[in-house]
Amino acid sequence: HRATFKFESTDEDKRKKLCEGIFKVLIKDIPTTCQVSCLEVLRILSRDKKVLVPVTTKENMQILLRLAKLNELDDSLEKVSEFPVIVESLKCLCNIVFNSQMAQQLSLELNLAAKLCNLLRKCKDRKFINDIKCFDLRLLFLLSLLHTDIRSQLRYELQGLPLLTQILESAFSIKWTDEYESAIDHNGPPLSPQETDCAIEALKALFNVTVDSWKVHKESDSHQFRVMAAVLRHCLLIVGPTEDKTEELHSNAVNLLSNVPVSCLDVLICPLTHEETAQEATTLDELPSNKTAEKETVLKNNTMVYNGMNMEAIHVLLNFMEKRIDKGSSYREGLTPVLSLLTECSRAHRNIRKFLKDQVLPPLRDVTNRPEVGSTVRNKLVRLMTHVDLGVKQIAAEFLFVLCKERVDSLLKYTGYGNAAGLLAARGLLAGGRGDNWYSEDEDTDTEEYKNAKPNINLITGHLEEPMPNPIDEMTEEQKEYEAMKLVNMLDKLSRRADVKDLHQDGG
Repeated sequence: HRATFKFESTDEDKRKKLCEGIFKVLIKDIPTTCQVSCLEVLRILSRDKKVLVPVTTKENMQILLRLAKLNELDDSLEKVSEFPVIVESLKCLCNIVFNSQMAQQLSLELNLAAKLCNLLRKCKDRKFINDIKCFDLRLLFLLSLLHTDIRSQLRYELQGLPLLTQILESAFSIKWTDEYESAIDHNGPPLSPQETDCAIEALKALFNVTVDSWKVHKESDSHQFRVMAAVLRHCLLIVGPTEDKTEELHSNAVNLLSNVPVSCLDVLICPLTHEETAQEATTLDELPSNKTAEKETVLKNNTMVYNGMNMEAIHVLLNFMEKRIDKGSSYREGLTPVLSLLTECSRAHRNIRKFLKDQVLPPLRDVTNRPEVGSTVRNKLVRLMTHVDLGVKQIAAEFLFVLCKERVDSLLKYTGYGNAAGLLAARGLLAGGRGDNWYSEDEDTDTEEYKNAKPNINLITGHLEEPMPNPIDEMTEEQKEYEAMKLVNMLDKLSRRADVKDLHQDGG
């Protein structure tokens, strides 16, 4: 039954008796192998909510807490032979807490969150017990998901923010080069599967702990969030054992970054070191003189550089966003978090906005196609501006609007009036103007190709339309005279009808 998740109702009483029997055995002093076997069976049985009703008692929960080493404050994790028992006990607790409301209440009574944090402190620097950390973190995530009171306890009383951040540091083996900068080895090995799973569970638990943290009230809070944002920057620049695991890791990092106060997100970018600055100067000199627009962004030794700042993390977020667009499904859950994050970063941090503008909305050259037609990031985002999902449509339009410094004329240049009408109507800007936020006054520079094509661009569709031929040019003089007389007769009929209508109204 290792892969069994649905059970027959006919055997329900037998399963209940088996659960009760297992707890009677676990309370005794039995060999480790027997404990593990009993716990493995209990883990499978705990997938059934009905079975848990009679066995979810305070006494039985305490048995599992004892086996998971959650009761002993001073007991260290030295006996490797006990690790399988601890892991299986934690797995059972995860299932029981998830499936039983009574177990959730007992978790509060037994102060389970504090016990889990204590166990984490025992093993935060011990890499060979990743399984214990992983299921400890998963149980902490479940508790903070199911009980909002535990989130507050974790955040303030148990110091969960620095503790979980340190767990991430340990999983990523971070070496700090400055207060908020870590060393990145682009040629290093990927994370192991165990380290990746542990990091994902820590990210999910941190998300619950910080879910209401948009406003920073103390300087110490600001520092802690900056440290966490720096750890998340490191997370975005490393890879997991597989492409799917890397995407899952980065997805959870994006979700957590959405909880970080926007004022602390400046650590996602950092100034170049002296060596990187010298390399950038060399690269700029190597570019042809006619490529001045491209000189702003340089790729050197896997480092994305813009205006003297390392933009690797922002570039990873941009690529992550594009991959989510290309999936073509689950936009609300998968795409809106990263789009919202990039929008807030762009609104608050000028260098990030300018870099993203350079990547997403480069100077227009070819305007023969509609803005929504094509395979560039701009084309994909413009297509989303008319998506059926209102939330997706709004955040895509908002992102482009912020990149255009909330100026209507600039937005219309890249999207066309038809695609932008929804956003402009919601903002009361159909007649033009700009949004409420302040941005720098530096002007966009149009390319010569755009300037030449501008008089013939259709403002509604946003693309170049060839001027329509004048039908009169191919008419003979007789045809022109005939059409002119026909027009005079039509105007005369309209005039007579208007006069008749006025007479009726006067008579009435």
